[in-house]
Amino acid sequence: MIRRLCIIGVGLIGGSLARALRQAGYVREIVGSSRRAEHLQEAVELGVIDRFDTDAARAVQGADMIVVCVPLGAMEQTFRSIAPALASDAVVTDVGSAKARVVTAARAALGARLSCFVPGHPIAGTEKSGVTASFAELYRNRKVILTPLDETDPTATARVQTMWETAGAQVQCMDVEHHDEVLAATSHLPHVLAFQMVDTLARMSDEDEIFRYAAGGFRDFTRIASSDPVMWRDICLANDRAVLKMLERYRSDLDRLAGAIRAGDGAELERVFRNAKAARDRHNDR
Repeated sequence: MIRRLCIIGVGLIGGSLARALRQAGYVREIVGSSRRAEHLQEAVELGVIDRFDTDAARAVQGADMIVVCVPLGAMEQTFRSIAPALASDAVVTDVGSAKARVVTAARAALGARLSCFVPGHPIAGTEKSGVTASFAELYRNRKVILTPLDETDPTATARVQTMWETAGAQVQCMDVEHHDEVLAATSHLPHVLAFQMVDTLARMSDEDEIFRYAAGGFRDFTRIASSDPVMWRDICLANDRAVLKMLERYRSDLDRLAGAIRAGDGAELERVFRNAKAARDRHNDR
């Protein structure tokens, strides 16, 4: 059981974890921290956290589990702020989507306390953000990837794994580079495409009419374009190599598809569409 959980960045991800652990009876006290007191007060009123401190170093004092849910660009400064205040039995983990950038920040900031750090990434979320969007069931039967370092204490990894499993998640471990390549393909690329598609249509002269007649397919495909733009900006820049690799591959395939349309090659179009449908149907329930 977690004695005192500190969540730095109490939004959808951190708030949902807090709700799940409280619902499971797995945590005695939850402390929140972020830059804006009004957001933290809202989290208290919603019952997500018990108390808060806008100073991260004060917030982590006495906590045996710290979950860092800040944007990727703020990771290093957050780690530097909390490192001197960590309790001797504290475990630190994060929820960042690009692990190489997070690991670099942790190595630079945590120093001798690096052994207590367990990089993590819950593969869960919605297009909404903020603590008001959080809910206890977010992680139920969803995957969480941990990327422990050579220096990470195995006991710390086990504690983080148990925490996520208690929240309902299925935990898997992989190395940092492989994580970033996989997520570039399955998460980062779809978000980039959704953002770009909506931006392209929004800049057309008949924007109002286009969106007025948008049907379910458009809404399904572009739902994630309502996600936090700042967070996704940071993710793209942090995982730039893998994201660019996937974009180049997608651009090549898109050019080939355009060529088939230009040539009136219905057989090639049907081949692509059938292959896509079969793959989607095969993996739909995973």
